[in-house]
Amino acid sequence: MTTREEALNYGLTFKGVYQDTPFHDTNWILVRCKKNRKAFLWTYEYQGQMRINVKVAPEWRDFWRNTYASVIPGYHQNKEHWNTVILDGSIPDEDVRRMIAESYDLVCPERK
Repeated sequence: MTTREEALNYGLTFKGVYQDTPFHDTNWILVRCKKNRKAFLWTYEYQGQMRINVKVAPEWRDFWRNTYASVIPGYHQNKEHWNTVILDGSIPDEDVRRMIAESYDLVCPERK
């Protein structure tokens, strides 16, 4: 996964979600849960790289950061609970999808 479109398309497959641009800046496109309006997927370009921010359980935070150099502490978010994933192709698609799915599970627990 290397593009915003791929990340957004996957994020929008989850139940009860919608796409949002809350900052009136098309560089920041989020996917939120309808019930609580919380974002679980942030997409943006920074320093010439497409990036996503995903919520992460603290016990998995360091696993992802230690496994992939392209996973770093969350840009502009709480570094304990959010990771930034640089979509440079170095992370297998299934792991990027897993991180997005885990973020959805953490942010949208009432989805059932």
